[in-house]
Amino acid sequence: MAYNQNLLPPTAAVVVPTLNAGQPLEECLRSLERQSFQDCEVVVVDNSGCARAKQTVHGDKVRLVENPRNLGFGAAVNQALRMTHSAYVAVLNDDAAAWPDWLGELVRVLEAHPEAGMCASQIRLAGTELLDSAGMLLCADGSSKQRGRLQPPERYSSEEEVLFPSGCAALYRRAMLEQIGGFDESFFLYSEDTDLGLRAQWAGWRCRYAPKAVVEHRYSQTAGEASPLKAYYVERNRLYVVVKNFPGCALAAVPWAALTRYFWHAAAMGSGRGAAARFRQEGQGGWKLPYYVLRAHLALIPALPRLIQERRRIRRSARITTQEFRALMKKYSIRPREVALQ
Repeated sequence: MAYNQNLLPPTAAVVVPTLNAGQPLEECLRSLERQSFQDCEVVVVDNSGCARAKQTVHGDKVRLVENPRNLGFGAAVNQALRMTHSAYVAVLNDDAAAWPDWLGELVRVLEAHPEAGMCASQIRLAGTELLDSAGMLLCADGSSKQRGRLQPPERYSSEEEVLFPSGCAALYRRAMLEQIGGFDESFFLYSEDTDLGLRAQWAGWRCRYAPKAVVEHRYSQTAGEASPLKAYYVERNRLYVVVKNFPGCALAAVPWAALTRYFWHAAAMGSGRGAAARFRQEGQGGWKLPYYVLRAHLALIPALPRLIQERRRIRRSARITTQEFRALMKKYSIRPREVALQ
């Protein structure tokens, strides 16, 4: 997988952002070494700020980028995008291990569908026979959730169109990324894949699901499955997604859908189900969740001018109508109750 700058660039670049490095990253890189599709290069972007990945990345088969601090997931991918020249750019979490045909299947599907700029993997929960994601779904309040989560993979065995891929393991067409401006680095952590996928849909690009492109994922090892950090950024960034991407006719439903989701979070907390219950189980007081929700809403205020400017830019360059975008939202929707209880 070494990249010789005197030759033509490889077909694909695989970007692995990392914060903790260690054994999960080592297993991730070993899985990439075993790929049947070898016309690729691997770029590890170390966001630890203390060169943690250097102990794991060896030799000249992997390009290592070391940042002085954590720049966030989107910024890490954008860095690798600027330093590579491949037609396709794959993103893989450092806590995910890819099956040998993963990258080859993603490339095959995108090459067969020139209208598609994104390809979603079949992501399984490591150590189980259940799905983490088979593409993503969108809630009316701007929240996104994994399609098929905790279901048997056999139910999602057909190649088909989906809304957008999980950023845990996805392939993007470089032409699409360059057209829409890559990841929005202000998201920092969580939902940047939602924003990117919706902007791509506005620009007329479609997404395919490749069921034979399988990875196994150790869910939320970096920031915790229900940590305060995640609670804040997930809530703030869903507001960013709404302001940038939702049609005006969909905005009225956002607060009501959010209130419904909050209700189900509270109702499920006592029964031990859903993200709110996991938040409390990890040693956080349930009363802290409203605090993080309030912080997230307050953080939206200074960001509004920039987000509105971005919203106008997205609409000016849109290749589909508001009605077509609304139809996509309806087709790939998930109810607030399901978001809260997963």
